[in-house]
Amino acid sequence: MGIKIKITALAISILVISGCSNANSQPDEEMDHSMMNDEEMDHSMMDMDDDVMENEHMSHDEVVSLNDSTGENELKIPSMLERDNKEEVAYTVRAQKGKTEIFDGIETNTYGYNGTFLGPMLRFDKGDIVKIRTINELDENTTFHWHGLEVAADADGGPHDVIKPGEEKIIEFKVEQEAATLWFHPHPEGKTAEQVYNGLAGLIYIEDDNSTSLGLPNDYGKNDIPLIFQDKTFDDKKQLNYGAAMNDDGTIGDTLLINGTLNPKLTVKKEKVRLRLLNGSNARNFTFKLNTGDSFIQIATDGGFLNDPVALKEITLTPSERAEIVVDFSQLNTTNDLALINEDGSILLPFEVSDQSGKISRIPGKMNNFSLTEEEMNLPVTKKVELFGMMDQVTINGKKFDSERIDFTQQQGVTEVWEIYNKPDEMGGMIHPFHIHGTQFKIISRDGKEPPENERGWKDSISVQPDERVKIAIQFKHKGVYMFHCHILEHEDNGMMGQVKVE
Repeated sequence: MGIKIKITALAISILVISGCSNANSQPDEEMDHSMMNDEEMDHSMMDMDDDVMENEHMSHDEVVSLNDSTGENELKIPSMLERDNKEEVAYTVRAQKGKTEIFDGIETNTYGYNGTFLGPMLRFDKGDIVKIRTINELDENTTFHWHGLEVAADADGGPHDVIKPGEEKIIEFKVEQEAATLWFHPHPEGKTAEQVYNGLAGLIYIEDDNSTSLGLPNDYGKNDIPLIFQDKTFDDKKQLNYGAAMNDDGTIGDTLLINGTLNPKLTVKKEKVRLRLLNGSNARNFTFKLNTGDSFIQIATDGGFLNDPVALKEITLTPSERAEIVVDFSQLNTTNDLALINEDGSILLPFEVSDQSGKISRIPGKMNNFSLTEEEMNLPVTKKVELFGMMDQVTINGKKFDSERIDFTQQQGVTEVWEIYNKPDEMGGMIHPFHIHGTQFKIISRDGKEPPENERGWKDSISVQPDERVKIAIQFKHKGVYMFHCHILEHEDNGMMGQVKVE
């Protein structure tokens, strides 16, 4: 980074100002500050602050817009990974590098799992004993983190579980949680953002007796569609040049890929279609809605079904959050252009609705028995988490991540209440998506009020607004050391992360 950024960061830290970046700061020519007096230095720093602030957004509400999808490419559906053999639930997952034709006739250097870009979908059933052989075929260290999966810490794939190039590791665990849409991605200390940006991300479906009996759309790739949303910036050679695109406050691009597809469209029949939304971006928040203003139905959160379906006209997901929604294309006016759009009107995913009728499915009135007990609601707060800062000055409870330091301890199987506070700064602050490894938690309150209906389900990531206090009830089923952190990946890499030891 150039001297401009270094001086600006110093000035900002002195003023205790923080915010969120929008554009990539470009280094200026070196300046001879030894020739300046104090007044000239002050003016110079103020000028540079103004210049940088013009190019950086102070919240994720004002970011560079995405280019509209032209809808010229049919959406790619991740393949379902085949088991290694029929006798057991065993998979092999390889982190690889390769070249992918994202743009017609041009090969882009990418990373992927069992392929050149992104990864396959792994399907587990509740009760399965699962073995996964993870192999690092990259030229750098990586880890395999199972985001949202309730597993022992030594199988979680946090920054302690480094797999060096050419090495492999086998993990084994029993699936004991309910049906959900989870995902997996790397988590090496200081390198997570770049590896995810280059393409390391894949999906996990957990199914159970309940999920298969509800009558929901469940024909994978037909009326049950995974959607991995990621924004990128490509250079003039159509490459993912992370070094050039990277921003310490969250790397945000102008080009959307869904399941790795540029300018995607989704062809559907006149039926109910289940969309499993994953915000897999480094930093961008998405507010999804239909361009017609019609409602859709949310049926699930990060970690499982809601008790009752919730009708919504829009839903916001911060990085790493998931939601399952159902759109009934048999009831929509399909004579005009129909698309999923972002809050600012950017066209994310055009739909092409065929004249064919699809399978008959339903949205049941009751889907789960999730509950927040009176006892959980009345538990005292035992752990406080304060999120604060910008760029490379981000902290949790005033500290940066130290792999040798345990920040919290908690007893296995004991429910505690954590309070997460997003401390604002002089410029208002920004949204921080907060994630805890190895567990699913319940939201008790937001600023003392009940969470909205569509958040009354299992969560592993939660959006926390500036000056907001969120209380969650959390229990760990397994022992070991787990991470908790901001899921703006550059913030995580810059140390906005802590550790809880479950004993």
